[in-house]
Amino acid sequence: RSKRRGRGQITVYSTEIAEQMKRATQLEQALRNAIIANEVEVHFQPIVDLQNDFLHADGAYARGGANLPGAAALIANMKAVTDAMRAAGGWIVSTQFTLVPGRGGEPLISPHLQQLRPFLRKGDFQPGARGHGLIDELAPADFTVEKVAYSAFYMTRLEFVLRKVGIDTLLIGGIVTNGGVASTLRDAHVRDFHAMLLTDGCAAFSKEAHEASLSSLGTIAPKLTCAEVVAAIRAT
Repeated sequence: RSKRRGRGQITVYSTEIAEQMKRATQLEQALRNAIIANEVEVHFQPIVDLQNDFLHADGAYARGGANLPGAAALIANMKAVTDAMRAAGGWIVSTQFTLVPGRGGEPLISPHLQQLRPFLRKGDFQPGARGHGLIDELAPADFTVEKVAYSAFYMTRLEFVLRKVGIDTLLIGGIVTNGGVASTLRDAHVRDFHAMLLTDGCAAFSKEAHEASLSSLGTIAPKLTCAEVVAAIRAT
């Protein structure tokens, strides 16, 4: 095997990670079998950060030249899932990145974000503003949860809402795969929610970051396409 990998290539084997991958693969296969047999139901879909300031042509990120590759396909895929969820009576929550206005309305921005996105300014991602809202193609959501960090669980009411309505199974999509999506999915996992990841219902600013995140998240959650989930929802 070493010869096939090539000179200078090193593989580190971890029994713990291997076991996690095995369990995740088995769960994913069991879920796919359940979809084929029409034995699966999905009741709750968190949408992570699909907001106008991230995706709309008049939004903050477009103004700053930070356009998301493949945004149109992502939105179309997520619209198919949300439409199917609504028709089946499922819950939809929009978790929305928020820049809290400080004195004079200037946003409170973390230093790392200010360095990464220096174009952010007063009014961007402000609660109640159009830029802060869920994109029109996916609106309306049953619940809206403001968040100030990557994870939709960090210092928010998301877990409170989920527990109150009796939800323990989540279907997660949004942006970016290596940021808000990954952090939210991992936090759902440690809180004992059953989370599934939409592989073509999330995206990142680079293909490499997206693919690497999908690979690492496969150790804790089943990965499904939007088409597979839509078919499963319509079959129930």
